[in-house]
Amino acid sequence: PCPDLRPSKYVQLPLSSSSLKGGQEAFSPLGLNAGAFYALSTLLNRMVIRHYPGEEVNAGRIGLTIVIAGMLGAVLSGIWLDRSKTYKETTLVVYIMTLVGMLVYTFTLSLGHLWIVFITAGTMGFFMTGYLPLGFEFAVELTYPESEGISSGLLNISAQVFGIIFTISQGQIIDNYGTKPGNIFLCLFLALGTALTAFIKADLRRQKANKETPENKLQEEEEESNTSKVPTAVSDDHL
Repeated sequence: PCPDLRPSKYVQLPLSSSSLKGGQEAFSPLGLNAGAFYALSTLLNRMVIRHYPGEEVNAGRIGLTIVIAGMLGAVLSGIWLDRSKTYKETTLVVYIMTLVGMLVYTFTLSLGHLWIVFITAGTMGFFMTGYLPLGFEFAVELTYPESEGISSGLLNISAQVFGIIFTISQGQIIDNYGTKPGNIFLCLFLALGTALTAFIKADLRRQKANKETPENKLQEEEEESNTSKVPTAVSDDHL
């Protein structure tokens, strides 16, 4: 028999699937957020040393604080999302808090108090890193039933591209104008990402598909039948 030379469905998905269009709305906001995080992490040492000369060790500790706070934020946001299923609302709130954290960090970096930088950087890392799993899950919902690997790959491409652009651009701004204009540059794009997130249509395709599975339908029917039998049993006992 002749070998099947037709292209695999995994090759056709990115080109022919209309469901990927729904996920494109989530690619840019997540790319903006992740790109800002990559730029901030790369240039953190330069920004801290600029305002606090000789504090190279504490600059590394601030980076560690951002990472640890981000891990905690990612875990807590994932737990909340799994229980609430409020994808758009949770994503939008965390994005807004990321913007607020970035603004506070921007205007407190030059105050001369290193302990304030620890607090503001940790808070910013908590929400900025906590957004990443939310963005990935939201994109998977919007692109269902396409492969999660495809969605994750496109999101990673978006994040890397924005990360390169932001790192180079912010580095040039810091060298020529200072750290505050460089951070404001990131704040502007985080504000843009917040606005784009607010306009995303919450079409949770995976959740709808899970509710329509035979197992879930049978479970719902059993629950309805059980609830309908309860009044009858009570009335029989009363008689």
